[in-house]
Amino acid sequence: MAKVRILIVALVFFFSLNVNVNVNVNGFYLPGVAPQDFQMGDALMVKVNKLTSTKTQLPYSYYSLPYCRPEHIVDSAENLGEVLRGDRIENSPFVFKMRESQMCAAVCRVKLDKKTAKALKEKIADEYRVNMILDNLPLVVPVKRPDQDNVVVYQHGFHVGLKGIFVGKKEEKYFIHNHLTFTVKYHRDIETDSSRIVGFEVKPFSIKHEYEGQWNEKARLTTCDPHTKRAVTNSESPQEVEEGNEIIFTYDVDFQESEVKWASRWDTYLLMADDQIHWFSIVNSMMIVLFLSGMVAMIMLRTLYRDISNYNQLETHEEALEETGWKLVHGDVFRPPTNPELLSVYAGTGVQCFGMILVTMIFACLGFLSPSNRGGLMTAMLLLWVFMGLLAGYASARLYKTLRGGTEWKKIALKTAIMFPATIFVAFFVLNAIIWGQKSSGAVPFGTMFALVVLWFGISVPLVFIGAYIGFRKPAPEDPVKTNKIPRQIPIQAWYMNPLFSILIGGILPFGAVFIELFFILTSIWLHQFYYIFGFLFIVFIILIITCAEITVVLCYFQLCSEDYQWWWRSYLTSGSSAVYLFLYAAFYFYTKLEITKLVSGILYFGYMLIVSYVFFVFTGAIGFYACFWFTRLIYSSVKID
Repeated sequence: MAKVRILIVALVFFFSLNVNVNVNVNGFYLPGVAPQDFQMGDALMVKVNKLTSTKTQLPYSYYSLPYCRPEHIVDSAENLGEVLRGDRIENSPFVFKMRESQMCAAVCRVKLDKKTAKALKEKIADEYRVNMILDNLPLVVPVKRPDQDNVVVYQHGFHVGLKGIFVGKKEEKYFIHNHLTFTVKYHRDIETDSSRIVGFEVKPFSIKHEYEGQWNEKARLTTCDPHTKRAVTNSESPQEVEEGNEIIFTYDVDFQESEVKWASRWDTYLLMADDQIHWFSIVNSMMIVLFLSGMVAMIMLRTLYRDISNYNQLETHEEALEETGWKLVHGDVFRPPTNPELLSVYAGTGVQCFGMILVTMIFACLGFLSPSNRGGLMTAMLLLWVFMGLLAGYASARLYKTLRGGTEWKKIALKTAIMFPATIFVAFFVLNAIIWGQKSSGAVPFGTMFALVVLWFGISVPLVFIGAYIGFRKPAPEDPVKTNKIPRQIPIQAWYMNPLFSILIGGILPFGAVFIELFFILTSIWLHQFYYIFGFLFIVFIILIITCAEITVVLCYFQLCSEDYQWWWRSYLTSGSSAVYLFLYAAFYFYTKLEITKLVSGILYFGYMLIVSYVFFVFTGAIGFYACFWFTRLIYSSVKID
């Protein structure tokens, strides 16, 4: 007890020092880092991150373009999730002083050659955005929504440049945003006069700077001058990108005091103006759940109760011969399916994915996966998947023993530990090779790939074997009824009970329960928008679990009533088929919402969505299988079998 008390006191002390909790309508989050106080005149170091584009989905390093460089480029330490996301955080020549505004500060002058001009034109054409960070806050561009008054949305980073045509000419030109007007918002403590940064915004401009005399560090610009209070407010004389042109990079910085406290500084970024759509999604999903729950209740309370009562009242041999429905297959319903080893492996892998997603959701809803912790979500999911190998081994070995009663648990454990992750790893490796071929910073380095392999074989595989050993040692559950030695012939089925048809029908409702929320998830991933509504997502996740279980139970009951006892694989595939609709929706989203035109980018999109769909198949398939497994044992243990 003493150790427990010490642990509790330590946790309370830790949270009192480092955590400010923010509560909102969608849940709450922890900022993730300790606040930093700045006194007036303290240096503020701006960091640069990757260049991103929704058209190509290929990130590039900031210094792959001819931007101004500091004397020494220093890479910031990054976690596993940040590296996998393609983040490349480095220092920059932009240095502010707290609460000291600057106007028209010159950074450097760059003269374009053929190579650098071509690189800039390509990035402008592909609508690349520049991402920066100040005090762990991402740089955003505030944009007013045209459909709603006084509603501002924030876009990640600013465009490298823009395309345009001079008046009276037909040729399209490229212009670079070479002047940045930064706005740093801060919250000041009246007692200590210290400040905390709560906002980092920018307005980019393109201007062809002019100066007096020869260029040097002290040259005086005539296009913007702090002495004459001449500021850059538009892009009427833009800086053209052509070989031989010189570009002068400048910036303004303005400090604005804000009433927003440090603990709530992410609220403006995560503000959701269209939360009614999410509520509509949940209501829509709840209607599906209520409909299925009504069907299951009717089956369980009315049909099954009546069937079980009738079966238990049968007394004569003649009455027994006239049995119809699901009781007729009692001697075959627990007959092992074809390829039970593979089914055991997939069921165990599904349990592993379920555990990973469930715990990740819980941590996200409790606020431990703060948006300020870039890459935290992906890192958490990878580590949880590794440690959930214990559950995968346990579930696969126990199911194998139930189906086969054999002793080859090591073989099952090895397949569980290798088959699914190997498939994902090979697909990821191929996609990473494609990214590497494009010389993108999104390519995962060899060292990180090696770290993933170490996590896989060093932690996950041993845990799978430990779980399999524990699961195999436990006695297998006995079947409620005995299995006949000779398989019963399955009668000809109606067209609507065709396996392929019923499997595909079964996947529609689980997908229908999540497809609206899926739109926002895809938008967050592929259009680089903020997503932090795990409260809604957790509700949809619970609805998905219930829907998968109920639709599988309903179709399993209809299948058994038609005297078809081969339910094992069909129960897995019924709910798992929702992954087919997920991939089809991803294709629909690609052609209707994205502007990807390059073949490589299209391959990356469909490659990653195929991986996501495969994970979704394994996850939902396991839910349907175990729901049907429980259902069949429940109903056949309730009737008297002579």
